[in-house]
Amino acid sequence: MSGLLIENACVAPVAGPEIRSGYVLVDGDRIAAVGPMSEVPEAAGATRIDGSGCLATPGLVNTHHHLYQWASQGLAQDATLFEWLVALYPVWAAMDAEIVHGAATAGLGHLALSGCTTSSDHHYLFPRGRGDLLAAEIEAARAVGLRFHPSRGSMDRGRSRGGLPPDEVVEPLDAILDATAEAVDAYHDPSFSSKLRVAVAPCSPFSVSADLMTAAAELARSKGVRLHTHLAETLEEEELCLKQTGVRPVEYMEELGWLGEDVWVAHAVHLNDADIGRFAATGTGTAHCPSSNGRLGAGVARVSEMLRRGANVGLGVDGSASAELTGLAGEMRQALLFQRAVNGPAALTARQALELATLGGARNLGRERELGTLEPGKLADIALWRVDGPFAAAVHDPVCALVLASAQPPLARLLVGGETVVQDDELRTVPQDAAGEAGVRAQRRLRRLARERGVNAT
Repeated sequence: MSGLLIENACVAPVAGPEIRSGYVLVDGDRIAAVGPMSEVPEAAGATRIDGSGCLATPGLVNTHHHLYQWASQGLAQDATLFEWLVALYPVWAAMDAEIVHGAATAGLGHLALSGCTTSSDHHYLFPRGRGDLLAAEIEAARAVGLRFHPSRGSMDRGRSRGGLPPDEVVEPLDAILDATAEAVDAYHDPSFSSKLRVAVAPCSPFSVSADLMTAAAELARSKGVRLHTHLAETLEEEELCLKQTGVRPVEYMEELGWLGEDVWVAHAVHLNDADIGRFAATGTGTAHCPSSNGRLGAGVARVSEMLRRGANVGLGVDGSASAELTGLAGEMRQALLFQRAVNGPAALTARQALELATLGGARNLGRERELGTLEPGKLADIALWRVDGPFAAAVHDPVCALVLASAQPPLARLLVGGETVVQDDELRTVPQDAAGEAGVRAQRRLRRLARERGVNAT
């Protein structure tokens, strides 16, 4: 056979107990076998990767991001969510396709270096006359080599209709629906090995109309794609929702038909017991973004309680403008520490945190049959972490060394469908320095274009 054989690694399949000295056999883009070294198959012709001193895990799955925000990091550093949005919407209004491509290249490269093999993106802001922004980030994802789940987002409630965004960055409802349908038709690939799937994603209940929310849900379900939005991120949002609709955010979503197994929401920080019950009963997923929630002072999501009651939770790094330079591996630690700080040392284990970042994320994206665990028949998306360094080797438990360490262990190999994306902490699909420089150029271009519009992006 051809393919790859990772040998002598500690294997954390997530679907079962770790194998302290094990192997993962890859055939094409699938995992062919996983087991202890005492049972390793012959695998003639396979390329061998020595995993000695390494921990093999499923590739991490990022279920909430705004890649364009790579170009606006470090702004509005001490603001609440609403203050931050009001400050940054005029800056983002200056973006164009060149900025989005550079920001996405840097953002996805950075994610890959943090062990991420699949990333979603929620792009909801489409200034008029600025080029094809969705195509720009899709092109960047193809070059970096990650599986990509872009969400065609939207906003139709500008300030003149009681929303937060400037009117110049919102779109008419009919234009949104047409553009969203076109994006799904042009890009969505439902195949098992797909590296590109599209979701439908109105921005948030406070920046879109009820008509858009219901029409978007109808469109997504008619085309068999998933639904995504922000929800219950801050107490301000809850107060605004009560004032405008008379009900709390999750109740409002239920009224609009926005709870279900095809829906995952970002944040869900401020849920009550009944809300968690609704999520668990309907299969609605959550993308937990602990660093962003902490940066904006939004609060701590009730992740431990959601898991205990059977609601699915994955992880997200959120937009880089609210979680500067945050890698996905570090969000496992943040999630664990946040839950323990509030609920005690048994609130979330290292292995639960790893599951959030892998299988939980795969479930959010509707890909648990293909991704999220190391099992025969699943896609060969694998992260190989070096946990035998001169300091890390003192940690008895390799999973603990990955999840609880304040510094991410070196990434020996990252495979997407059996293809190497990262080797020895270096991108191998695109030049690493060039990817970083693309993000810097995007930032400089955005600041310049914003200044030309009379906006001070500092």
